[in-house]
Amino acid sequence: MNIESYIRDVPDFPKKGIVFKDITPLLACPEAMKDTADALAAPFAGKGIDLVAGVEARGWIFGSLLAERLEAGFVPIRKPGKLPYKKISRTYGLEYGTNTIEIHTDAVQPGQSVLMVDDLLATGGTMSAACNLVKELGGTIAACTFVIELCFLPGREVLKEYEIHTLLEIQGE
Repeated sequence: MNIESYIRDVPDFPKKGIVFKDITPLLACPEAMKDTADALAAPFAGKGIDLVAGVEARGWIFGSLLAERLEAGFVPIRKPGKLPYKKISRTYGLEYGTNTIEIHTDAVQPGQSVLMVDDLLATGGTMSAACNLVKELGGTIAACTFVIELCFLPGREVLKEYEIHTLLEIQGE
């Protein structure tokens, strides 16, 4: 399957100069979504993944599909003010600003192996913050996996301490 054919470029979103990689067409095609989830999960089958953590919102889509395939639990990492229980948070830089994410304090138990999932690796700020939250709770990062990697941005370097898997590498802006 050619994942790239299901990714739409949206120029100047969320601000001028950014070319947003829209996965909505991929999500609209059941076969493409299934094949993408299968490809994301394959490297981790039988690797003892306890939990899959997905970053709001598109990381949840793939994260829950991977959790089901890997017979693991799912941990939502959310934007501020959305989680109802005790939580910890991290603020991080984006390609176009800053954001904050949160996780429940009981979402990960010490020693659990956690696969981190999001749709896109760009600057690495979001995933780095998410990994730091999981590690603060005592979890072990098994790997970080993404549908798309923007290779012209420093995400892989920011996450160099982790194993990284991507399905589609985009080399140029």
